Amino acid sequence: MKTNQVLIRYGELSTKGKNRKSFISHLRENIRQTLSDLSSFKIRAERDRMFIFCENEREMEEIIVRLPSVFGIQSFSPVIECGHEPEQLKVTAKEVISKLDTEGKSFKVTVKRPYKAYPLEKLEIMKEIGSHVLRNFPELHVQMQKPDIELKVEIREEAAYLMAEVIQGAGGLPVGAGGKALLMLSGGIDSPVAGYYMLKRGVRLELIHFFSPPYTNERAKEKVFDLAERLSRYGASIKLHIIPFTELQQQVHKQMPENITMTSTRRMMLRIAERVMKEVDAKAIINGESLGQVASQTIDSMHAINAVTSAPILRPLVAMDKLEIIDVAQKIDTYDISIRPYEDCCTIFTPANPKTKPKLEKVEHYESYLDFDSLIEECVAQREVIKFPRVDKKEFEDLL
Repeated sequence: MKTNQVLIRYGELSTKGKNRKSFISHLRENIRQTLSDLSSFKIRAERDRMFIFCENEREMEEIIVRLPSVFGIQSFSPVIECGHEPEQLKVTAKEVISKLDTEGKSFKVTVKRPYKAYPLEKLEIMKEIGSHVLRNFPELHVQMQKPDIELKVEIREEAAYLMAEVIQGAGGLPVGAGGKALLMLSGGIDSPVAGYYMLKRGVRLELIHFFSPPYTNERAKEKVFDLAERLSRYGASIKLHIIPFTELQQQVHKQMPENITMTSTRRMMLRIAERVMKEVDAKAIINGESLGQVASQTIDSMHAINAVTSAPILRPLVAMDKLEIIDVAQKIDTYDISIRPYEDCCTIFTPANPKTKPKLEKVEHYESYLDFDSLIEECVAQREVIKFPRVDKKEFEDLL
């Protein structure tokens, strides 16, 4: 007896109509991406569920560990295969139940019997297995409606399959089903959380980060790499665009009055992001702004900053407070990375008294004295592009 397959339930995908096939296709490919360093699995997708088959026990354990991070999966169940004989069914049922918390719980047995030549009828199978489970787990009691534990038995021609454990998935939609957008990824707490929420809605991400050496060092860049690696765990590879931002940022601080340098810097970032967005065929820009959190995130500041682009700006955190964002960052394992004490290019040049209500006309007036267009084009042309995840098959095998 062994777990050699996993049953995946779609959840929200089940509500889709004519384009359901496309959503399922995205999910299947994202699972393949997540398991790409494993060698012995197969995937079969059906209209209402999906199966992963794997005969390698160690790889099956790894599959079960990784699936909860793949968006589009509502829940999944490891399945144990056994022979048809009633005694084997009983022994396997006991093994399945023994892995669960049974104290004071209710349960029932449900049976599917697609192998019609099997000598026992559904009710006979349910009685045999149910009574055996109760003898071995007297703390359980039978409840036919919404039990705590539902032991599912499927009798197929080649073997019998049993499952009871239900592991929660990440929910949401498969990455890629919602198009592609460019995330402005800083080294802070907020932007990785914004990326997580957009991934959950099926948006495929490319990332852009502004790097200003020597004011920001290689450790700050490595922090961003680690955040990108975390975000790539959700079922799809991600490209990170590193923008050399030092010269342009210095020019902003030479040209602009100090209290509006933050506004102008953000405008330059957005202009660069729009160019990269178009080059990679993305349809929107994402950032981690939360309304009123800092001076550049007031409605007036957003108005002055957004004026440089016609691209849609998605702000999934706009109505969240900092404590809510921190809670999510801890949940997705980005918080400890984000709080490493290495500053990004935004924090090191923050003015003492930034404008919270900058006037667009004033900002545009001061910017007009310098040719920012050529600096922007240079930043875009000289960017570095890195693909995540960075773990390859050999590294995984070394871990085993």
